[in-house]
Amino acid sequence: MQITASTVSLTVDDVAASKRFFTTHLGYVERAAAEGFASLARDDAAVDVVLLARGTEVLPADQRDRAAGGLILAFTTSGIEHEEKRLRGEGVEITMPLREEPWGERLFQVADPNGVIIQFVEWAADAGSITYAK
Repeated sequence: MQITASTVSLTVDDVAASKRFFTTHLGYVERAAAEGFASLARDDAAVDVVLLARGTEVLPADQRDRAAGGLILAFTTSGIEHEEKRLRGEGVEITMPLREEPWGERLFQVADPNGVIIQFVEWAADAGSITYAK
């Protein structure tokens, strides 16, 4: 198998509100849209985002009323202090302030209007020495 792109599909109550958040604050552009649906993308390595209205009939019946709870959409970036300051300046609430974990991960979180958690991560220079369990 060769994966040529990655997309995360988020079921939300208000597609328009999430679309505005992603396009205004995160640099996404709308690629396609219809009632209860929006497809968003960026020109870099970020995952594409599809927003679906909760309850939409295009989803299987057992998935229609699920929300995007429990999911953290994480973006690895550089200049994390600048990004946190920029988002604060744009009026975005920082739901978890910038911090550094013992394993070298620097991160902060925001939430979109539907409660989708978006985490920004920057790895310390020596993070390459981390050993991952298999």
